Amino acid sequence: MKLLKYLPLVFIVILFASCHSEKSNVPVVGFVDAFEDATISQARVGFTDALKKNGFSESQKNIKIEYRNAQGDIPTLTQIVNYFVSEKVDLLATCTTLSTITAIQKTKTIPIFAMVSPTPARMNVISSTGESPANLFGAVEELAYIDTSFSIIPKLLKPKGTKLVIGMIYNQSEPQSADAMNRIKSLADKLNITLVALPLNSSADAQLVTQSLLSKNIDAFFANPDNTVFASFETILKSCNQANVPIFTSESGLVQRGAVAAFGADIYQWGYQAGEQAAQFLKTHKTDGLKPEMVKIRKRIYNPVAAKKYNITVPANFEAVK
Repeated sequence: MKLLKYLPLVFIVILFASCHSEKSNVPVVGFVDAFEDATISQARVGFTDALKKNGFSESQKNIKIEYRNAQGDIPTLTQIVNYFVSEKVDLLATCTTLSTITAIQKTKTIPIFAMVSPTPARMNVISSTGESPANLFGAVEELAYIDTSFSIIPKLLKPKGTKLVIGMIYNQSEPQSADAMNRIKSLADKLNITLVALPLNSSADAQLVTQSLLSKNIDAFFANPDNTVFASFETILKSCNQANVPIFTSESGLVQRGAVAAFGADIYQWGYQAGEQAAQFLKTHKTDGLKPEMVKIRKRIYNPVAAKKYNITVPANFEAVK
């Protein structure tokens, strides 16, 4: 009789153990997004599409993707990464620089597949012996492509005065943003362009800082590859359009949102490239042969509506965004 009394409890324990065992057989991806953004979100779509093409999808129940978004809050971002590390996920997918750096700081063993992030050197995560973190993989970008993007402007736009004046804002607390600003400043000097660069610390300051730039009679605005710029782009665009100042950028996603033209990485393809690496790891359970790769697909694109508004003729080798 005593045995019968405990049968329900025994059944629950067996059921729990069975479920736990089933869950442990399904690889778990911890996907970390630093902030909410329409352009950046395409990387996640590309990443999951690459997994699906390689046979891994939640619909087939052979993978589980735990998604968390820090909404631009650093303490929340840290908590998200700490949670995934404590849960011992099979791999981390990190979108944008802050997510990748935080993951690198929190784990040396869980494979990290980065996207929308700069090279390890630009993230300042290279060891004293000159090596990248052993658990860092995915697709990364250098700053050289910005040269091409910025150099487009004097070819497409005539100055109001004797010299072209271009304005930009940058996040001084973001290494990638500050590095990009310094590179652009050096390039502007070579191209005989006056660069007016103003710092800001959050997207809440974007409208005020943009208005300050516009008061300096700039000919164009250059949208820096910066998390703050991504998050506040519609605010920047509205202010620039009202002042009749075109926006150029190095990010293809921002062209879809209203900038005139860009030469830069396709965000969807960026995520897809990182997803292909993650799929290879999931198939083999090894990271042999994997390493941070440079972004493979860059595009010259333009926004027909924006180009028409500013009466800008774009070269034939630029593709119109849909």
